[in-house]
Formats: sequence, structure tokens, C-alpha cells
Amino acid sequence: MSTANRVIKNTGWLCGKTFITMFVSLYATRLILNSLGASDFGIFNIVGGAIAMLGFLNAAMAGATQRFMSYAEGTGDKQQITTIFNVAIVLHFLIAVVVIGVLYAGGILFFNGILSIPPERTHAAIVVYGGLIVSTALTVMNAPYDAVMNAHENMRYYAIVGIIESCLKLAIAWYCMYTSNDKLIVYGVLMACIPLITLTIMKCYCHSHYEECKIGLRQFWDKGVFKEMVAFAGWNLLGNASRLISSQGINIIVNIFFGTIVNAAQAIATQISGQLGVIGTALLKSVSPIVVKSVGANDTGLMERTTIMSTKVIFFVVSLPFIPIIIETQFILNLWLITPPQYASLFCKLLFIENRLADLVLLLPVCIGAFGKIKGYNLTTSFISLAPIIVSYFLFYKGFEVYVVYLLMIVSRICSDVVNIYFTHKYCHISWKTYLVNVIFRLSTAFILTIIIASTLTTFIQMSWVRLILVIVTTTVVYAAFQWFIGFTFGERRMVLEVVKRNANKLRSLFHL
Repeated sequence: MSTANRVIKNTGWLCGKTFITMFVSLYATRLILNSLGASDFGIFNIVGGAIAMLGFLNAAMAGATQRFMSYAEGTGDKQQITTIFNVAIVLHFLIAVVVIGVLYAGGILFFNGILSIPPERTHAAIVVYGGLIVSTALTVMNAPYDAVMNAHENMRYYAIVGIIESCLKLAIAWYCMYTSNDKLIVYGVLMACIPLITLTIMKCYCHSHYEECKIGLRQFWDKGVFKEMVAFAGWNLLGNASRLISSQGINIIVNIFFGTIVNAAQAIATQISGQLGVIGTALLKSVSPIVVKSVGANDTGLMERTTIMSTKVIFFVVSLPFIPIIIETQFILNLWLITPPQYASLFCKLLFIENRLADLVLLLPVCIGAFGKIKGYNLTTSFISLAPIIVSYFLFYKGFEVYVVYLLMIVSRICSDVVNIYFTHKYCHISWKTYLVNVIFRLSTAFILTIIIASTLTTFIQMSWVRLILVIVTTTVVYAAFQWFIGFTFGERRMVLEVVKRNANKLRSLFHL
């Protein structure tokens, strides 16, 4: 199967999984809120939030495992793949033990003065906390199997497991509505069982389908690989931690100077941006293994072609729904929230711009990570990520408006893009001039021209459903045309047509047309 077809197939599975789980999650949240009540639901989220802060640790370790696994797949060295798998099993077991210890010690502090929980519900909260500790440990231990599935690009089974997980959450929500026991305890304990089920499913599948998934800690142990994975994960952890601190720090600083209403506007902007960005996340997950494996196979040409073409496709697909929302933000917020908080519209627009700047270099960190040269890169990007916190605090103290923090985030993102291009040129041998002209300039031109044309159109029509529909249709047609003739080169347009033709022929043969 060609690279393009693999990406299309994997993206289809991941997008299907994303839409199903999103719908199920929203419905399950509604059920569980009605079942538990606002107070108990708030307790669950407070306790869960304390544990969720460690999510960046697991993300860093899982990212390291996936990188080494995909790289080894590219080399074709089965012995090395098995070694990496066994080292990852040991590494994640140790992380799980550390997580349990840290969370247990943290629980002593949380339930002795830090968390504000009604005394009569403290016991239930402690039980839920214990269940979430077990759940977190099992999630950490599942990372090596997730990495194996990702390295083999088996997004179909990965999507199926994700859908099963969502359905289990929905079943738990339904059960909590009718149980006569303490609903909060029942919900917490049953939610802790889900990672055990998914771990069992993933473990059984991987051990029965992939030959590298055989555990022999003595036979396949390699101290050098262990040190290399820990070092890689450590620098990866620095990058994840800095982004987490930046995100949470900015929210805290805004809260200090402007209060919770402005925080609500931030939350709305973040929620909309996150929900619309799920397709980009799915596409990135589909493409990343191909990029890393091409480096492992010493095929830098495939890496460069995949990186540039995939960046263009992802940017277009993700930007397409964002453009009409940027133009009609206020009208959409009025429809959704009736009375949206002050600054919500402005925050949405500025955050959307910052996110699109990030999408311009979405795959470059994957390329840099594939070559393993991440120390200098993570040090530099971590400093850039944290800078808006310090600068915004100083500016707010001097009396600047709240929106300045988003302007600082945009400037920080531009600097981060420059750093990404520099390190990709230095380590991955992708010419910075080629990337600037063929990717940044082409994509930005198509995007900006579409915004200008659609914005001009709105000046002649009052805000209404008619204008919203007209903007959606206009931006879709205009942006697609600009992306085709400006965003893509002649060779890339020919490549797209070939992929479309091949898949059209497959569909015709499938339905005997």
C-alpha cells in the first residue's frame, strides 16, 4: 500500500473514532452530571484534576517509546524492536510505581487542607482518588502496547479499542443513574476498571499479532537502550512540562488580574479550538510513524516529501472550518451561548491564529525527534513557551489590556516556528528556504487571501444565518481553489490526482461499477 493510501486509511479510522468518542463523551457527561449532581461531579473533577496534572509525564514517556519503536521498524531490525519493547515494559513499570508513590503521598496533602471537600463526602473522595491512582498506573503501563500499534500503523484496532472504552464509560454513566449505592464511589471504582480492560485487550492483541511482543527481560535487556530512552524522554518531558506550565500559568495570571469571567472566555476559546483541532491530531498520528520509519530506513527523501505534503494537507483540512468561524465568531457564540462572556470572541480569533501558526510546522518536531536531536531544541522551545507568562505579568502590572497575552502567544509561536525550521534544517537537512517558500509562503497566502475575500463580503450583509451560510460556502470554494493553485505545486497536484484516481478505481471495482 502506498504512503498516501496508508495515511488516508489510518486517518479515516482515527477520525471515525474521534467523532464517535466525542459524541459519546458529551452524552455520558450529561448523564453522569445528572446522576451525581453538581457537587459530587465537581468533587470527581477536582480529584481527577489533581491526577491529570501528571498526564504530561506519561505523554513524554509514551512519545519516547513510540519514537524508538517506529525508528526500529524503519531499520527492519526485529531483534532491536523486541529489545525496545522489553525495555519499554520495564521503564513504564518503574514509572507506574513512581506515579503510585507520588500520588499516594500527594493524597495525604490533598485531603488534609488543600482540597475543599465537604466532610461528609471525604470518604467517597478518598475512594475515588484511590481508584484514579490505579487507573493512572494502568494507563502508564499500557503505553508500550500503544506504541507498538502506532509503529505498525494499525489505527483500525486502535480506533476500535478507543470506541470500546467510550462505550464502557457510557455504560457506567447509565448504571450510575439507577444504582442505589453511593453513586460517586460506584462511578470512581468502575472508571478505574476501564484501563484494566483496555490494557488486557491491547496486550492480548499485540502478543498474538506482533512477533516483537514477547517478554524476556534477561534475554532482551539492553542497558544502553534504557539510558537512551530515559534521556530522550527526559528532554521530551521538559518540552511537555513547559507547555503545561505556560498554559496553566497564563490562566492563573489572567485570573489574578482580571477574574474568573475572563477565565471563562479563555475556556470557551480553548474548547472550540480543541474540538476543531481533533482532525489535525488524527492526521498527525497517522503520518508520524511514516516520518520516523523513513528516518530509520535512511530514506530522508521520503521523510521530506511526507513532511511537506502532509503539512499542506493537514493545514488545509484543519483551517477549512476555522476560516468561517474566525469571520463569524460573534454570531456563532451568540447562537451557542446566548450571552457569551466578554472577550470570548476576541480570544477565539487570536487563539485560532496562534494555532494555525503552529500547524505550519506541525510535523517538524516529529522530524527532529526522529533524528534524536532534541536537547537543544527542547531547551530553546521551552524558554520560548514560558516567556509569555513572565512578560504578560509585567505588562498586566503596568495596566495593559488582557488581550495582550494572546498577542504575546502569537509572537512566541512565530519565534517557535523559526526555531523549528532552524533545527529541522540543521539536523534533518530540509532546506529552510525551501520550507519557507514551498510551505509557509504558499499556505499563508492562500489562507490570508481567503480571509480578505470573505471578510469583504460580510461588509455588505448584516449578521444573520444567511450571511453565515454564504460565508461557509464562499470560504470553502475560494479556499479550496487557492489551496489547489497556490498551496500545492504542480507535482503535488499531480500526486493528489493520482491518489484520488487510484481510490476511485478501488471504489468502482468494489461496487462493480
